[in-house]
Amino acid sequence: MPTIKRGAIVKGKVTGIQPYGAFVQLEGGMQGLIHISEISHRFVKDVRDYVNVGDDVTVKVLDVDWKMKRASLSLKALEPSAEKEKRQARIKMPLEPGFRPLKEKLREWIEQSKKEDLPKQ
Repeated sequence: MPTIKRGAIVKGKVTGIQPYGAFVQLEGGMQGLIHISEISHRFVKDVRDYVNVGDDVTVKVLDVDWKMKRASLSLKALEPSAEKEKRQARIKMPLEPGFRPLKEKLREWIEQSKKEDLPKQ
């Protein structure tokens, strides 16, 4: 009877690291892979910056292949979305006056140019 289902949050132990991800031993002899793209929301250059062999991890099950006894796993799915919210907040902040669109600045520059070009009396 399968105990690991898609969407479940499970614990496992990292058993191997490859450039493309980390292998995790789950319950019932199930082997899982956390692909490098599922390690973190941030850019992952080296999987070992996040997990090492022997680490206990809590992961989300993305997919299960019962025939092959393999699971696709994600650490990223369990990360708090605070980083994403910070990114969105930065985007919504108004730009400083010096960074207004060129169209807005162009009028100002033309007026400055006209004042500078006037003959001095």
